[in-house]
Amino acid sequence: MDTDRLPGCYRHPDRDTGITCTRCERPICPECMISASVGFQCPECVREGSGTGHRPTANAARTIAGGVVAEDPQLVTKILIGINAAVFFAGLLAPASAVQLQLLGGYVDYPGGPLRGVAAGEYHRLLTSVFLHVEWWHIISNMIALWVIGGPLEAALGRSRYLAVYLLSGLGASALVYLLTEPNVPTVGASGAIFGLLGATVVLARRLRYEMRPLIIMVVLMLVLTFVPFGGYLRVSWQAHVGGLITGALVGLGMLTPTAAKHRSLVQWGTCAVVFLLAAGLIMLRTAELT
Repeated sequence: MDTDRLPGCYRHPDRDTGITCTRCERPICPECMISASVGFQCPECVREGSGTGHRPTANAARTIAGGVVAEDPQLVTKILIGINAAVFFAGLLAPASAVQLQLLGGYVDYPGGPLRGVAAGEYHRLLTSVFLHVEWWHIISNMIALWVIGGPLEAALGRSRYLAVYLLSGLGASALVYLLTEPNVPTVGASGAIFGLLGATVVLARRLRYEMRPLIIMVVLMLVLTFVPFGGYLRVSWQAHVGGLITGALVGLGMLTPTAAKHRSLVQWGTCAVVFLLAAGLIMLRTAELT
């Protein structure tokens, strides 16, 4: 027996190594060793914390916003597209039920009937309407935009931060619609949330010092198209687009402003809380006006 041979990695016994985990002292190969403040640790010690005070993801690769780099960086975007598609087909099968998902500030089903809509306490409409579409071309165009704009942004922010931008942008868009639109006008679609992703993308491009002119031209073009009148049943809601764009840019600023690592989460989620409270304030103001 060769007593001079180095021990094998505890996870890969066929790989000789002279490195040991500083916590459990088990031999680890270069593939398994994770850099720590002193020496290297094995994956199990990092995952369990082993008294270091760090979370299991402490040594994981991070996005520019501090999110964990995921194996599938566009998973949330795919799920959002799936939810929108499922709601669309459900609406085709039960159109009467889809009415309950539309954003309507206030209306009555019949003369003298009870008030319905957000003003009557149906606040779920502010978000459910973001996932509802009534025409096939409407959902297809929005889902293409979601994939093109949302996929890269999710990879840059990380899953939870990206989802926060999307949902808050949708809420901000609905809040401005609720505030500025006649209460009996139905409003649906993911475009407000998608404009929010576009606003956050502008902030991201600025942070990374990318060439801004193409992106600014796209934003201006989309806003111009927003204000072009269309005939037919479905009209473009400029309130949703502007509200989503502003909200997404604000949340994006909170997510991407350079901050010390120990304060980053506080700044990011604090920004989300402030934006949520601002939207809630507008909603309460409009509700008080309508009731």
